[in-house]
Amino acid sequence: MAGMTSNEQAVVARLDAAAMLAQVEHWAAINSGTRNIDGLARMATVLADAFAVLPGDVSLIEPAPVESVAADGNVSPLAHGRHLLVRVRPDAGRRVLLMGHMDTVYGADHAFQTLHWREPGVLIGPGVADMKGGLAAMLAALAAIEAEGGCALGYDVLINSDEETGSLSSAALIAEVAAGKVAALGYEPALADGTLVGARGGTGNFSIVVRGRSAHAGRNPEEGRNAIVAASEIAVRLADARGDGLWVNPARIEGGGPNNVVPELAVLRVNFRPRDAGAIMRAQAVVDRVTADVAGRRNVSVAVHGGFNRPPKPVDAGAEALQAVIEDAAGSLGIAVGWRDTGGVCDGNNIAAAGVAVVDTMGVRGGAIHSSDEFLLVDSLVERAALTAVTMLRIAARLPV
Repeated sequence: MAGMTSNEQAVVARLDAAAMLAQVEHWAAINSGTRNIDGLARMATVLADAFAVLPGDVSLIEPAPVESVAADGNVSPLAHGRHLLVRVRPDAGRRVLLMGHMDTVYGADHAFQTLHWREPGVLIGPGVADMKGGLAAMLAALAAIEAEGGCALGYDVLINSDEETGSLSSAALIAEVAAGKVAALGYEPALADGTLVGARGGTGNFSIVVRGRSAHAGRNPEEGRNAIVAASEIAVRLADARGDGLWVNPARIEGGGPNNVVPELAVLRVNFRPRDAGAIMRAQAVVDRVTADVAGRRNVSVAVHGGFNRPPKPVDAGAEALQAVIEDAAGSLGIAVGWRDTGGVCDGNNIAAAGVAVVDTMGVRGGAIHSSDEFLLVDSLVERAALTAVTMLRIAARLPV
């Protein structure tokens, strides 16, 4: 730990691997899939109790309203869990955001519900890496800093309940809490070898509802307006718009019925992955143009729901400065750090869109996330908690206001 101050060394010495592991095992045993509202309520309460060790105000924030488009084309409210917010030293001149999520991709009826050891030091379980391990490392780092007298930084901890489904009920809260921060750290898992994510692409999800007119497929088909055909044409034309930094994935068409009935309803689900803001503008223009054209030529009605919920996250000068602080902290701890760009998205996209430098893979090392083989490398709990602690202390000393 060459080059570390005595305070940094004292903070790192306080980190307790066994306590962090016990916390992960406890938290991962609680099913908190994004749609499991009861499980999320339990998880939020447990996390609120755990984060109450910090010298700040702990609150549970109601989710913003979100609508869902069903296979029948109807729009209805979609329930979400509450979000956890902890504010420490809110009047400090320099403040940081630490971002996490309590939800997992494993629903209440998912087969993957229990933990077991794949081998010594490798724990298999739902959410152990993504991201209950990361939350444990984050909390341990902050608690150790406070136990050694705190630091000049103020910070907010925001743990939302809907990251895995796009943060639709927390996006406005993320933007509000991120505003004015000098930096942000997110706790998505690092890769198993410790690589961190640099730039990210963006994403947008659309549900396009096409309503035609039913008719008998043999007796009077000319009186029908085939919604499946219209939705398929939209899907093909949108797919043809890919390129120049834009990836398009028409993922599903729902609708139709008996073979002898012209289908009157179809719902097309499409995912877009734009590399930059220009690609978002091009994609939105294509959606508007294609849906209007098909509606007119096919004599159907088309309603477009959804949008671009996560803009691309570039590595700008502010992000480079934050990366340099993290690399410096890692070097003092003897941790190798590499960087890799990705097309995947997370709440780091939302934070960057608020104009705040963010590194969003400060979580534990692990892998096979979103599968029944998800694993945590247990030795990374102390490693990543130490990296957070030293990074926070050096942000306090080095990053400009």
